[in-house]
Amino acid sequence: PRARLLSAAELRRYRGAPGEPGLYLALLGRVFDVERGRKHYGPGGAYSSLAGRDATRAFASGDFTPAGLVDNVSGLSPPELLSIHSWLSFYSNNYDPVGKLVGRFYDENGAPTEALREVEAAIEEALKFQAESEQKQQQFPPCNSEWSSAKGTRFWCSRQSGGVHRDWAGVPRKLYRPGSQGSRCVCVRSTGPPWGQPDSSQHSDRGDLDNPHLEQYEGCHPLAEQCVLT
Repeated sequence: PRARLLSAAELRRYRGAPGEPGLYLALLGRVFDVERGRKHYGPGGAYSSLAGRDATRAFASGDFTPAGLVDNVSGLSPPELLSIHSWLSFYSNNYDPVGKLVGRFYDENGAPTEALREVEAAIEEALKFQAESEQKQQQFPPCNSEWSSAKGTRFWCSRQSGGVHRDWAGVPRKLYRPGSQGSRCVCVRSTGPPWGQPDSSQHSDRGDLDNPHLEQYEGCHPLAEQCVLT
C-alpha cells in the first residue's frame, strides 16, 4: 500500500491535545505514531515540543528552542549525525510508522529528495568512520597514564587499558596520525603478526611494533610495559 503522505499543516494537528486526532512526530521526514509514549510526547510531557513536527535537528543538538526545533540538519558533525541515526533506529523499533512528511525530505509523491539522499550519505560516512575508529581502538588501545610532580608522567599498558579488554597487554608507544599534530600514547602488540594480516611464517613476530606511525619513548626499554618520563 502507498505510504500515507502528510503536509506540515496536517502533522501539526497531531500533538495529542484534546480533540486532536492523535500524537505523531517526524524524524528525517518519517512520521511515527508515539501515542504509547504520551507521557513523554503529549501535552505537558518533557518532549512535547517534538510532537506534531519534524524537529530532526533537535535530536542531534539538544536545542529545544524554536530555532532548534527544525528539520534543517546542515552543518551537523558526524557524531551528531550518528545521534540522528540512533534515534531513527529507536523510533523504528519502538513506534509504529505512519507515513512520510512532504517537505524537505520527501516530495509530494513520497519519493526521497536530494536533501534526504545527502543526509543518508553523510550518515553512511559517519558510520564508516566510527567503525574504522573502533577498529583502531582495538589495534592501538590508549595507555593508562598518571602524573605527579615528584615522579613525572607514567604510561603503562595492561589487558584493560583504555577500556579495551583483550588477551594482550602491549608496550607503550607514541602514535602519530597523518595530518594531525602531536601524538598520543597507545599500547602496541609486540608479538605475533601485524594487525589484519594472517598468521604465517612470513611475519617477523613483532606484532605492530614496525607500524610507521609509531615512535618509541626515549629512555624507555623497547619492550617494557611501562614507561616513566620525568
